[in-house]
Amino acid sequence: MARSLFRSTSARAVAAFTIAWLIAATTPAAAQDPLPSWNNGASKQAITAFVGRVTRAGTPDFVPVAQRIATFDNDGTLWVEQPLYTQFEFAIDRVKLQAAAHPEWKNTEPFASLLDGNVGQALASGEESLLQVLAATHSGMTTEAYERIAREWLKTKRDARFKRPYSTLVYQPMLELLNYLRANGFKTFIVSGGGVEFMRAYAEEAYGIPPEQVIGSSGRLKYQLRGDVPELLKLPAVDVVNDKEGKVVSIQKVIGRRPIAAFGNSDGDLQMLEWTAAGKGARLALLVHHDDETREWAYDRGSKIGGLDKALDVATAKKWVVVSMKNDWNAILPKQ
Repeated sequence: MARSLFRSTSARAVAAFTIAWLIAATTPAAAQDPLPSWNNGASKQAITAFVGRVTRAGTPDFVPVAQRIATFDNDGTLWVEQPLYTQFEFAIDRVKLQAAAHPEWKNTEPFASLLDGNVGQALASGEESLLQVLAATHSGMTTEAYERIAREWLKTKRDARFKRPYSTLVYQPMLELLNYLRANGFKTFIVSGGGVEFMRAYAEEAYGIPPEQVIGSSGRLKYQLRGDVPELLKLPAVDVVNDKEGKVVSIQKVIGRRPIAAFGNSDGDLQMLEWTAAGKGARLALLVHHDDETREWAYDRGSKIGGLDKALDVATAKKWVVVSMKNDWNAILPKQ
């Protein structure tokens, strides 16, 4: 009798333990935190609440998977953009490498200033100087050759402050956010003012975003045959500048759907966030605010790179999510 009772009690205990384990293993609350680099504050709660709303079938805010589009700016939103845009750092190195073949650059701005190490003077003319340098250093080669050069530079060139390859200067919290959204049926796009082919050289490896989901500024291309081998040649002329209003136009042309979530960090992203937030149903518009000069950089109003003036005011007025890097993120860059 005692032995029978013991066996019965043991069986019930094992069964109870097994059921409890199965429940714990399959309960979302017991799942590992998908955003561990985000502190448990209002920003993280707004993100998870939004995802919960649009993925909960049978509710008014449910969004079918095909319509779960999220767009991300790149510079300053997914990776470091100070003290200079990474692509411009690449262009400066290209100027130095190509200088011997262009002796006229020694007396021609903005190239002369770049060769003298005076970046501020080189950029005195603003966007005009930037486009001139990009046109000279990003053309005259095939798209395949350019991608190889850019990818190699990104993996080997080290940032002066963090002493890390540029390809690793991505924000760990944003990597987690990208993965979290994709795990919940979102399709993630980069919509940036940066050069589309420069970003495509690393976006898939760095962010898990394939080339066809990268939208950016672009130069003109020419199809030609070298012997009987077809190739695309990069020309020294601008085709599309994908910034501000241009981002919204590009989203419509390339994606054909209004995003339900958009992420940026500067006034250049304002129109993309406005366009996203104005749609029907649940929407998420989020700005990354660089306010951590200890771990990264602190800048917003009046900054020549990543300036955040009007967009910060609009975000406050419309109650968009404004992420404080200092307070909302417990990590900035991935561990090496």
